[in-house]
Amino acid sequence: MRLTLTRGAVAMLLAALGLAAIVALALAGHAGANASASTTTTGAVVPAVSDYQQISRSEVPPTQEQCASVGRRCFNPYSTRSAYNLDSLVGHGEDGRGKTIAVVDSYGSDTMAHDLAVYDKAWGLPKMCGEEGYTSNCAAGAPKFSVLHLQGSPATKAPPSNNGTGQEDKSAWALEVALDVEAAHAIAPGANILLVATPTAETLGVQGLQQMMNAEQYVVDNHLADVISQSFGTGEEAFGSQQSLRNLRHAFVSAQQAGITVLASSGDGGTANSYKEPVKNPRTIPFPSVGWPASDPLVTSVGGTYLCTDPNAPQTQSRTYLAGPPTSRCNAGKAEVGWVGSGGGFSHVFSRPSFQNTLPAGSTPIPASQRGVPDIALQASATTGALVYLTLPPDGNSGLICGSTPCSTGWYDIGGTSLSSPEWAGLVAIADQIKGSNVGFMNQKLYDLAANAATYASDFFDVTTGNNQTDPSIPGYNAGTGWDPVTGLGTPNAATLLPALAAASG
Repeated sequence: MRLTLTRGAVAMLLAALGLAAIVALALAGHAGANASASTTTTGAVVPAVSDYQQISRSEVPPTQEQCASVGRRCFNPYSTRSAYNLDSLVGHGEDGRGKTIAVVDSYGSDTMAHDLAVYDKAWGLPKMCGEEGYTSNCAAGAPKFSVLHLQGSPATKAPPSNNGTGQEDKSAWALEVALDVEAAHAIAPGANILLVATPTAETLGVQGLQQMMNAEQYVVDNHLADVISQSFGTGEEAFGSQQSLRNLRHAFVSAQQAGITVLASSGDGGTANSYKEPVKNPRTIPFPSVGWPASDPLVTSVGGTYLCTDPNAPQTQSRTYLAGPPTSRCNAGKAEVGWVGSGGGFSHVFSRPSFQNTLPAGSTPIPASQRGVPDIALQASATTGALVYLTLPPDGNSGLICGSTPCSTGWYDIGGTSLSSPEWAGLVAIADQIKGSNVGFMNQKLYDLAANAATYASDFFDVTTGNNQTDPSIPGYNAGTGWDPVTGLGTPNAATLLPALAAASG
């Protein structure tokens, strides 16, 4: 989930601007794979939740039948954990307790404490001290939910209707916040979650990103978190210069020194990104590109997949392939397929870091002059996405459009690499707990484990099919054996990877 326009949002935005012919060309062959029902026709730039669909207006989670009726399979906390072989750890108390995950978003959400309470009750998850109805007399050791506003806290309501760019679509940001908080809690139900909110939206490399990086610097300097998840980003070429990008890296340098893991969504446009200008209809970068901060070597970049396992799987069910709706691409007999929107490729700013010098056998080569993106992956397609509960703020409906009608309070099926990053943050919190101290900067450790054929086979699920071309004028890459520019090293076999990661982080 980046902050730039996603493929579905591009379609509606450009159509609204009279560029329907370009849209038709750009999305030909992909509409069936991940058609968006969640975009606005007002030209607004929204957080890259990639694709979202309201499934139910009740506080009771929707059934799979309801999800299937709109061509989706919807994962819950238990079926997601089952898919990645995580429950053997969580069931034994290795659930991230004692560790803190910071999720960084614009604006925050006025309703997050309530939404979290509904979410926890629906799935029987541990209540978080700080959610609605549980702010005092919290049980000893209960995970804590808190919010940090460093630069002001504007209400998360929809902006006035005008002819602006829509960057300040606060109701859309509320959806991003709900996804980040609920996804992290689902994976690591014992971990604390700190929502770090800034009062300005990221706008392609200048406004907003500076505030976000300063907020992260504050988190690092004050030791407020053990892992940071970033569900935002922008194309490297959107910056005025490489130096202006590099000037924003200070929080990552400090995080590495402090032993804090930093994750970033790799993006939802495949190999397509946008320049900064013009603001209302930014030009597409006319060659394969990647986004920052995912491209930063000090960050662990998280790509995405279609998750083709059982969305109703109980905690004890083994990982098995289950054919899904035609729109999900879960018809190849694979438990996971590389997601078409998974941001990936090769950096034009950073050279290949030393941790990418040795790759698993059969990997896509990484040029010495370029850093490969992403490093790892997790579920991201909304057609095989996660259920998230959101209470839209007052007058917020104008900021969220599902199909041709405004969305409302209720359960949403959501995708994007904004889903995979906070879920991976939950995994890191568990690895931190297992280790007894922070894993910290983990890229070298991940690639060391993957370079050994035996540990790669036991610790990772290698995703070998799929492609990330979203724009027919810009080449994409194929997923394949070992590392690839769609899913990186693959997805985690958590029961073996997290203990191995903890052991490798001495």
